[in-house]
Amino acid sequence: MGNWLPKSILHFKTYTSRLFVADLVAGITVGLVALPLAMAFAIASGVPPQTGLYCAIVAGFTISALGGSSTQIGGPTGAFVVVVFGIVAKHGVDGLFMCTLLAGVILLVLGATGLGTAVKFIPRPVVVGFTNGIAVIIASTQIKDFFGLKIDKVPGEFGSRILTLVHSFPSFSPLETTLGTAALVVIILFMIFVKRVPGYIVALFVGTAAVIIFKLPVETIGTRFGGIPSGFPTLKVPHFRVDLLRPLVSPAITVAMLGAIESLMSAVVSDRMSGGKHNPNVELVGQGIANILSPLFGGLPATGAIARTATNIRSGAKTPVAGMIHALTLLAIVVFAAPLARFIPLSVLAAILLVVAYNMGEWQEIPELLKLSKLEIGTWLMTFLLTVFADLTVAVEAGMILAVLVFIRKVTQTTTVSEVTEEYVREGHVHILQHKEIPPYVSIFRIHGPFLFGSTDKIDAIVSRLSNLPPIIILRLRNMTAIDSTGIQALENFADRVHESGRQLILCGAREQPSKQMRQAEFHEHVGLENICASVADALDRAKNLAPEAVKRHPPGINWGRRRADVAPSMPALTGVTSSVLQHED
Repeated sequence: MGNWLPKSILHFKTYTSRLFVADLVAGITVGLVALPLAMAFAIASGVPPQTGLYCAIVAGFTISALGGSSTQIGGPTGAFVVVVFGIVAKHGVDGLFMCTLLAGVILLVLGATGLGTAVKFIPRPVVVGFTNGIAVIIASTQIKDFFGLKIDKVPGEFGSRILTLVHSFPSFSPLETTLGTAALVVIILFMIFVKRVPGYIVALFVGTAAVIIFKLPVETIGTRFGGIPSGFPTLKVPHFRVDLLRPLVSPAITVAMLGAIESLMSAVVSDRMSGGKHNPNVELVGQGIANILSPLFGGLPATGAIARTATNIRSGAKTPVAGMIHALTLLAIVVFAAPLARFIPLSVLAAILLVVAYNMGEWQEIPELLKLSKLEIGTWLMTFLLTVFADLTVAVEAGMILAVLVFIRKVTQTTTVSEVTEEYVREGHVHILQHKEIPPYVSIFRIHGPFLFGSTDKIDAIVSRLSNLPPIIILRLRNMTAIDSTGIQALENFADRVHESGRQLILCGAREQPSKQMRQAEFHEHVGLENICASVADALDRAKNLAPEAVKRHPPGINWGRRRADVAPSMPALTGVTSSVLQHED
């Protein structure tokens, strides 16, 4: 039963006043950070700003109360902007609320049936492609407000939107451009020099104060939307239209998958920063319930927010109570300070979203992808272009089809037929472990089978034991038949985690396809060329050279000083759909 309990309940027995003080400070801080973001995401999605606030309040509280992560913050995010804008344009606000409800049910089913792990089968090029595309679209929708362009209606189609913006640029407002630029500079300066103080909050309050004090004639939330309603979000069941069910199925699946991907990615970030361990299925159940409740109170779709989660942890959050306080902080602002929101300048919110779009774009991934095979580059590029010029649903569907074809091609290329000769047997001696002495300062693991998207999480089996392993880890790749960009990224992350623990990592025995892919991706930058060996015999020799320094950093002790007889002789076979197996060898 404990496996299905939310983290909030699991923390209840050991909760103290000291933890509450830490959660209170963090919750208020992240609540203030969420204020401009929630409104900005709503406006960018084509709905009133209070829609984003209601989502952050209702869904944010629910995700923290019922989710499977201790420090995750939920609410509206940039990932949904493109999808929501398209749904509202085609089917209206009632269509959006119906779509969010359907997505919530899908997430609930995914979590309750344990299918939440299905999101790992979306490969890296597809994720990076639609993330890049979403960032470009969000940025393009903010140019009008940033420069104060006089446009009655910005086209929904990307190409037409850019042409309209270019033709309307002579109508820009110097005052709004100055205000937006100043906000942009403030945010960037605080990100670089005053990281402990969120620049979003400073830009929002300074920009709003300037409008009030100097009575600046700029477009604000009040001039466009008439302000934000004061008081509690009210329960209102959306109008249910049977005729919209069929056309909303595909967007609902897209919203659910985006929500699952981003929430689980955010939960992983939370684990790394806080040292915790999230429960993915409980997290998806919480996300599902949150997305069922949010539209009932007039809110947007919700998911885990990586930037707000990081802010929450950096501000000292210890338990889900911080996330609940973040939602209550926003509720207090809506109830007691809503009239002041009408003075918030839209150019400042546009500046905030431009920074968000840049940060979410994962631009640093593009040079890494360009080092990979043409097929993976093509998958990324197709997903990116379709996200920008078609829509996200089509982009993800096309990207997944291409990814599956690439997957099949990579697996079939590993099939070989060859004769066993005396030379083959002789050359194989350096790769086998029989009759080789494994010193106590070394632990050897092997990957067996294709290490492709969908199976890469198996390497977490080593990470979970890292603190109890010897100072040198050898990873045998002799039986790893194929690898893709997702697998390479997983190995890169693993290598970084090993080194962060003060240990050394040696890889050995990679076959032709994995070896070529790793060379193209410049994987050696993560471990050093000298730590990539041709065979396990060479790897053990390399370990002897590293031993004096490694043992000095990790002297023999209870964790690894005894022979591997003290450890389970082998790890359970961890098999997946791609038959990738990670085993411990002594």
